[in-house]
Amino acid sequence: MVVSAKVIGATVAPEPPRLFTSFADVLDERPSFEALVVNAPVGYPDADHWPRTCDREARALLGRRGIAVRYAPSRQVFDTDVAPPDAHLDAVSAWLLPRYREVVAEMSPYRQRVVFEGNPELSFYQLNGDQPLRWSKRLETGQVERRLALERRLQWVDKILDADLEGVPEKHLLDAAALMWSARRVLVHAAKRLPADPEWDGEGLRMELVY
Repeated sequence: MVVSAKVIGATVAPEPPRLFTSFADVLDERPSFEALVVNAPVGYPDADHWPRTCDREARALLGRRGIAVRYAPSRQVFDTDVAPPDAHLDAVSAWLLPRYREVVAEMSPYRQRVVFEGNPELSFYQLNGDQPLRWSKRLETGQVERRLALERRLQWVDKILDADLEGVPEKHLLDAAALMWSARRVLVHAAKRLPADPEWDGEGLRMELVY
């Protein structure tokens, strides 16, 4: 699922979310997206440099909500069909691995002029005045908390949050809207980055999170 908006100066006009078949189709969209923030790892560390600094710093920044930031597995996870022990692959990341493989297949350093890695919880941290949210998005109170944070900062966000997409729960619409907000911040050069000093993986990709 992709959530996009037209940005003219300070005006952000969200568009209804759309479903794409693959990440490659997102990149091939015309006219092209000017900034994409994806909720999937972009750069992967070697096993002996795990975990990434950006993941550690994001967890520390978010406090008890830091559990929402998963440590990216090491690049060894892609070496064989069966992940070796030093791949650091947790259960959730194993379930998401097909999505990760799609991004890996398309990414190269020049793509990072447009494609950035984010995390919805970091986006909500910024939307919430640089304060972590209190509740999990799995709880109704957490979904209300996130919706209010978006509505305070983003006009017409209901076009995203009230969309009726088959198989897409409200919590995913909330996450997508928050990442769109971060993409807008990237576009206007207002986004913050973790870590402040860039790190690169063995493929020449920056290992960082933007918000």
